[in-house]
Amino acid sequence: MKTHESEEMYLETILLLREKQPSVHAIDIAGELGYAKSSVSRAVGLLLNKGYIVINEADEITLTESGYAKATDIYERHRVITSLLMKMGADEKLAEENACRIEHVITSELFDIMKKFIKEEK
Repeated sequence: MKTHESEEMYLETILLLREKQPSVHAIDIAGELGYAKSSVSRAVGLLLNKGYIVINEADEITLTESGYAKATDIYERHRVITSLLMKMGADEKLAEENACRIEHVITSELFDIMKKFIKEEK
């Protein structure tokens, strides 16, 4: 894992996989992201070392409290930015693709402005 962005992407992926299935393994993450299992294994090791995940005896990956908090924050950014881009006229696919990029680099201050705008528009 080379960047902070990758860390966030893995955490978000674990969160979303966990919502769809009873357990998450490294192979599930690899399949979801289209990455080699070796790359995912390395990233999982880094997330484990940072305390964002735990892995049980059955190799099931679970987010820790701090990992869950970070993952839900990232996913909220994704949803809000996607919604805003669609309100601006982007189709869903274009909005999703760009939200994935923007969510990792946007400042908290600008995100709060976007979130307020989306809430006021509803």
